[in-house]
Amino acid sequence: MTSRKRVLFVCVENANRSQMAEAFARIHGGAGIEALSAGSKPSGVINPKAVRFMAELGYDLGKHGSKSLDDVVGEFDAVVTMGCGDACPWVSAKHREDWGLPDPRHMDDEGYRAVRDEISLRVRNLLATL
Repeated sequence: MTSRKRVLFVCVENANRSQMAEAFARIHGGAGIEALSAGSKPSGVINPKAVRFMAELGYDLGKHGSKSLDDVVGEFDAVVTMGCGDACPWVSAKHREDWGLPDPRHMDDEGYRAVRDEISLRVRNLLATL
């Protein structure tokens, strides 16, 4: 039996991009992936737009909670930052990427969906390499 791969998605507030990435890792990775997300300065809430746009795909992001990097422990197979630069501290992992995605919080619906769909594609690509 092989062990599950652990993946952590990090952004500042843990309210939009990293939450959607965690959701897509769960959707695309199934039982073989343990997906987590966290923020360096978590907002404490999930952006309602993120909840709405993930619901369009049948995923209830409202069940997630915004959490701090202090709340996640252990070793990771991959850590992905969402373009938060210096605001995201270093987390040790076998593989590390920075996706440099724009924060969709103030985007219109079309822009938000484009970021959501880009996250889905990147998560699929990442999981294929683990």
